[in-house]
Amino acid sequence: MAHPEQSRTAVGAMRPGDHACLAYDHPAERDAIMTTFVWDGLRAGHAVLYLTGAELDPAKARLRAMFGADDRVEVLSACGDPGEAAWSALRRGYAGVRLTVEASPAPRGWPGTARFTAFEDAVDRLVAAAGSRVTALCQYDRRWFDAGGMRALEERHGAGVRADALFDDGVLRIAPLFAPPGLRLSGVLDASTLPALAAALRDLDDGAAHLCIDLSRLDFCDLEGVRGLVEANRSTAVLDRQVILRATPGCVELMLRVSGWRDAPGIVLEATG
Repeated sequence: MAHPEQSRTAVGAMRPGDHACLAYDHPAERDAIMTTFVWDGLRAGHAVLYLTGAELDPAKARLRAMFGADDRVEVLSACGDPGEAAWSALRRGYAGVRLTVEASPAPRGWPGTARFTAFEDAVDRLVAAAGSRVTALCQYDRRWFDAGGMRALEERHGAGVRADALFDDGVLRIAPLFAPPGLRLSGVLDASTLPALAAALRDLDDGAAHLCIDLSRLDFCDLEGVRGLVEANRSTAVLDRQVILRATPGCVELMLRVSGWRDAPGIVLEATG
């Protein structure tokens, strides 16, 4: 069975005509995915419509801090009709429109309600009617919904999205984690792919006191790869940072024990239960 993340589309692969669901667990995850979505649109010559159910001024200030004072990024009320603004942007000569709606469920109702269905139907019609020149991303905070609500959200959209991989050469894939902050490794970690891990660790360092490295999808790791995991703390200036190794494969745990690195300072093997 595919892992939920593997069944989602990378946000960087979204194209005009897509209407996708961003279901996130942490604001950092939302911001990372939404930032990629917006920048991809701006680079393609698209207008960006950001719909919010909250007050407009705080949303405008947050987007200005993220993207600068760019008049292609417009903040609108989610209570209004996004179709009029989208068609206006297309008439002004933009190549396309990127539409994203923030997490508040208030303007569009809860899954299963008539208002929710009406809102999502309106977005569907807009995406289709604009000749596939509109790309829509609806943001939803998972913490607001139970399992049934989340299923309704995911079934209502054409796809779910995830953050783009930080690195993927077909041998090793490195994906970001947000809650807790860290990395998820899939594939093979050895001498040939170790430089990619080192680069990802350097780029990731944000001063956090803890860093999680999820190894649940690691197929193979040699001794050099294990050394790279143990030396993950060298990429940060944070004193006494703990690196938590999650879902450590048996072969990796064996190498840690035999090498004596199992008790290396700052390295914690998360208990599996």
